[in-house]
Amino acid sequence: MPNLLNDDIIQQVKELFQQLDQPVAVLFFGDANGACDYCDDTKQLLEEVTALSDKLSLETYDLQANADVAAQYNVDKAPGIVIAAKDGDTIKDYGIRYAGIPSGHEFTSIINDLLNVSRRDSGLSEATRQYLASLDKDVLLQVFVTPTCPYCPRAVVLAHQMALESDKVQAEMIEAMEFPELSNQHSVSGVPHTVINGGAGNVVGAVPESNMVAELQRALG
Repeated sequence: MPNLLNDDIIQQVKELFQQLDQPVAVLFFGDANGACDYCDDTKQLLEEVTALSDKLSLETYDLQANADVAAQYNVDKAPGIVIAAKDGDTIKDYGIRYAGIPSGHEFTSIINDLLNVSRRDSGLSEATRQYLASLDKDVLLQVFVTPTCPYCPRAVVLAHQMALESDKVQAEMIEAMEFPELSNQHSVSGVPHTVINGGAGNVVGAVPESNMVAELQRALG
């Protein structure tokens, strides 16, 4: 199969990956039994990206055959991706997930996530960190995107930064066209569309950190 990444992109990513600090584990979940149109492409994309630095490793699983691992990382869709910290043989899951291929503009999200997880630092403001530290309820952020949306990566990375910052937060990018039933269920008509806790709150558009915190506060009541 031809490479998905061209030479220019490989060079740009290699330069960015010079900033990688601690090791990062990328977990890929395919589905050999399901109709998973983008599983092969997603796996190939991750193979090409993780090959660009020895700080990155890739583990491959199947949603059905490795159901226990999928459950451990709360992955229930394929292609599924988890970006986690690696410390020796230990993998720390921050709840940073992707459902669907991170192609088009979303490619920048996964590169950003790899850098943030390698730093073990969310990069969020002090006010946001303090708010997230005060959470006493679990939060699930589901960010619906399309590959052609230039504003979507901002929303995805913000949600993933919040997951990196707090054990109470899990955040999942969902490629809206790959999971149309879920998109319809949450009345997603424009992207990015962030759904908080299954619909307790909604944020449409790429909003600043403070706006997302305000909607979280409202949704959690």
